[in-house]
Amino acid sequence: MTEQMKKIFFLPALFILLTAFFMASTPTGAVAAEKKAQSSKKAASQEKQEQDKGTAQDPDYLIGIEDVLEISVWKNPEISKTVQVRPDGMITLPLIGDVKASGLTPIQLREEINNRLKAYQETAITSVIVQDVRSYKIFVLGEVLNPGTYMVSRRTTLLQAIAMAGGLSQFASNSIVLVRENLGEETEKIKIRFSDIVDEDEKRDKNVVLKPGDTLFVR
Repeated sequence: MTEQMKKIFFLPALFILLTAFFMASTPTGAVAAEKKAQSSKKAASQEKQEQDKGTAQDPDYLIGIEDVLEISVWKNPEISKTVQVRPDGMITLPLIGDVKASGLTPIQLREEINNRLKAYQETAITSVIVQDVRSYKIFVLGEVLNPGTYMVSRRTTLLQAIAMAGGLSQFASNSIVLVRENLGEETEKIKIRFSDIVDEDEKRDKNVVLKPGDTLFVR
């Protein structure tokens, strides 16, 4: 075989091999990476949905502000409706008007609605389902008038949380400690002066928005 004939056979074969290599590596790798990213996002979304679902189905779950509730009254479709808990913690239903929902379990709210309906019918069979969890739990402890656990909305600030707990007691100093659990990291302790969160110049930076599980110690 002459040198010219060798070149004729070699060059097409080399082109085919290089084309196959790039087709096998670059596009497939990009597609695999994209699929992996999509799978990760989907898993995270499903995990969040499962967490919310599990929280809402907990019999001890306390209904909070902005939670969406599905209220069903047997044989009373005109009363049955989906409602959102208002900022004042109330919901409004036909016939019975305003009902306090925030701070109650679904079972406690169901019993309250049943008691209200007795004025209109002898037996009421009601179900309360937390359809969408939009609130979370925080703890306000120390020198406040009503220390305890509170269900708050996503935009609740430090100052608002203290107000929910009745405000400062007469023994309170100017010191607040915000304890925040960060997943996979060390617990964060933030010292804040109360005077800073009521001072207009400092308020924007110091009056932080609270996160789920935050604990306030008022000294």
